[in-house]
Amino acid sequence: MNKINLSAYRPIADIQDNIIFANNGNVVLCYEGNLPEIYSLSEKDFEDMHGAWFQALKSLPVGTVVHKQDIYLKKSYSSQQLPNKTFLEKATHDHFKGREYMEHRCFLFFILTKNKALNSPKYVNPFRKVSKSIIRELDDTVQRFIGSVSDSVSFINNSRKMEFFPLEAKGIEQLTNGYFNGFNEGFDTDILLEKKNVNIGENYFDALAINSELCFGESVQSSKTNEKFTSDDFVFHQGFIDGLGLTLNENHIVNQILYLDDKQKWRKLLDKKVEELNKSSNFGSQNKVVLGKIQHILDQINADDNARIIRGHLNIVYWDKNPVNLSRIGSKIKTEFKELDIIPYYPRGEERKNYILNSYCCFSSNFSNNDLYVTDLKHALCLFINNTNYKSDNTGIIFNDREHNIPVLKDVWDEKKKRIKARNFAIFAPTGEGKSFLANNILRQYFESGVRLVIIDLGGSYTKFAKLYPEQYTVLRYESGKNLGINPFYISDTNDLTPERLEDLSVFLFELFASDLKVTKAQSVSVKKILRHYYDSTSENHSLDGFYNFIERNQKDLLGQLKIHPDYFNVTGFLHVMSEYVADGLYSFLFEVSEDQTYKIEDKRLIVFELDEVKDNKEILSVMLKLIKSAIQRTIWKNRAEKGIILFDEFAKQLKFDNVLESVEFYYQAIRKQNGAIGIILQSINQLPNNSTSASILENTQVIYSLNNEKGYGELVKRLNLSTHDLNQLKSIKNNLSGSRKYTEMFIKIGRESNIFRLEVPKEVYAAYLTDGQENEEIMKLYEEHHDMKKAIIQFTSKT
Repeated sequence: MNKINLSAYRPIADIQDNIIFANNGNVVLCYEGNLPEIYSLSEKDFEDMHGAWFQALKSLPVGTVVHKQDIYLKKSYSSQQLPNKTFLEKATHDHFKGREYMEHRCFLFFILTKNKALNSPKYVNPFRKVSKSIIRELDDTVQRFIGSVSDSVSFINNSRKMEFFPLEAKGIEQLTNGYFNGFNEGFDTDILLEKKNVNIGENYFDALAINSELCFGESVQSSKTNEKFTSDDFVFHQGFIDGLGLTLNENHIVNQILYLDDKQKWRKLLDKKVEELNKSSNFGSQNKVVLGKIQHILDQINADDNARIIRGHLNIVYWDKNPVNLSRIGSKIKTEFKELDIIPYYPRGEERKNYILNSYCCFSSNFSNNDLYVTDLKHALCLFINNTNYKSDNTGIIFNDREHNIPVLKDVWDEKKKRIKARNFAIFAPTGEGKSFLANNILRQYFESGVRLVIIDLGGSYTKFAKLYPEQYTVLRYESGKNLGINPFYISDTNDLTPERLEDLSVFLFELFASDLKVTKAQSVSVKKILRHYYDSTSENHSLDGFYNFIERNQKDLLGQLKIHPDYFNVTGFLHVMSEYVADGLYSFLFEVSEDQTYKIEDKRLIVFELDEVKDNKEILSVMLKLIKSAIQRTIWKNRAEKGIILFDEFAKQLKFDNVLESVEFYYQAIRKQNGAIGIILQSINQLPNNSTSASILENTQVIYSLNNEKGYGELVKRLNLSTHDLNQLKSIKNNLSGSRKYTEMFIKIGRESNIFRLEVPKEVYAAYLTDGQENEEIMKLYEEHHDMKKAIIQFTSKT
């Protein structure tokens, strides 16, 4: 038969749920797999997954065929998943649209064969018609088989590394049509089986296989060194045959087929082979090699009660529109095999046709003894591919994968808290490695998806991107000797004076006048009573100055009137300490009231506090942070349904003073009750003092970003309890800042999951995030000219 038309030769008699009843009498249970991301697995992970496969498959009934099929297709990235409304979103959407990448899908089939002995002749016509009566009702044998397979799949899924879902009828039909249509899109076609090549539609097919024990070299293992990322001081691992997976970058299918045989039968057969070869081993070195290999397999079986003898077959089917390219792709595959010390077999003519057709799941029981190697199940499972592409979440921040630089959405907010309990984040990177660039990228996307941002900045890195949203941002900049325009005592009407508001105000006052003392409940109650009395007695112009004068005027009978014991509130002490902040006190300018400007920030979604001038003054910085806190509580945290992020940039400069750390810890405690997150940016984790406050902050930080650090990552690993593989990932970071696709690489850990991501952005986004240098000055000059940041960026990028 040289031509196959699928509608005339349908391989499937019936489908029920995820079960195929094939025309040849086989019953096939079909699953699709969800595998871990490439580069995310350590050597131990590969071993664990290998162990999980072995436990899951070893107890399946004798005569079962297990077929794992990994399909890799070249695709163009559609950008459909990316937001496409704002100026920078559109630029990103268009930049990545059409980029080529490999799509990978992994299938797992369990086949109950009509031919229990699994002995097929050399060539089987898979499409031969079998009488319709072969469609079994779900009889006992099938029921028992379904039970065994369900147990097996549950075991794999319980390993928590992989998940296999039943593939329903629609998916089975699509896979079947895709397979026999040669993955041509847009038209149906026939399969032409010539002696020279197999040709389906526009695609020409070829295959390479491992079909005998002689193909294997000395040993196989569950993982091997990844040469691309390994360096002198660390080893990065990949699966044993991962080089034949995603990184091959060609259209291909990897078929791994296992026949679970009767152990005793094969022991006898191997004994017989050994006997024959012993007689003839003097006739040539090849026979000696074969004898050695078979003897080795036999020894393994005899020594290990857990050994499960199988016959196996591995093939790689590949295709291209141009038949000339097939030899180039074949060479690439052979090179990969050579590195594994494996010599593949190249089938031709009838044999090749057989391999390609019988690698469809309904027919994978058709291989003959000549197509199969004999080995232990543990050995064969080293040839499984256990990872896949980077996975995008439904929503999230756009980063790029490490393989094709295509966008990957990572949900670092995690609304349903599947991966993380606290969504606070930290960015670690030395100067010049692009930390504010990364922070801009994360915050800008959060902002455009409706999150409110408060940035406490000591470096001036965010005003440029803010200017793209003229109506929605405000910058409150501290200038020497001036106030920020925040009056914590301001209320618009008496309804503002809620218990929470009084609580916040009392905390604010204690931080000012008793920052080094532990506040007792009695003291706290006293201050709240005095505050209420002040608001009841004073109808307008509330301020710290007013509150101070009120206490000073009424100090004689204030405590008696409110039934407060003098031990619980020291009036003299209060007036003495607070005198620094009122009238002509040293820091009175911080609280001077011309007008309360918090209304300016109430309706803004992007608020930047620039405290650059104050970074070296402990007292002023500390008061500023308290004022900012009161403003945040009155505005951003008023609406708990609204998402908000507070970012401390150049955090180390703020941390020089211990009371600042305490103040920040307060944010971490308070943010739990809000729908919010806190971000900190540090050059090194060593900038966080090694104390319980810092430990509490780190414990509540479950999203970690780290950029390249030439000084190493020892402290980061120690303080964050990172794994060995996390460290290997960190050490493998490489940036590429030349050529057409510039990117930086970064380590991202979300809860327990970690991987290396890239950050590649279009030129418009790059221009928006620049914070210094000549290019930045040029853009700012254009901005001064147009007073329109979007216009300035477009003009700047059109020249570059």
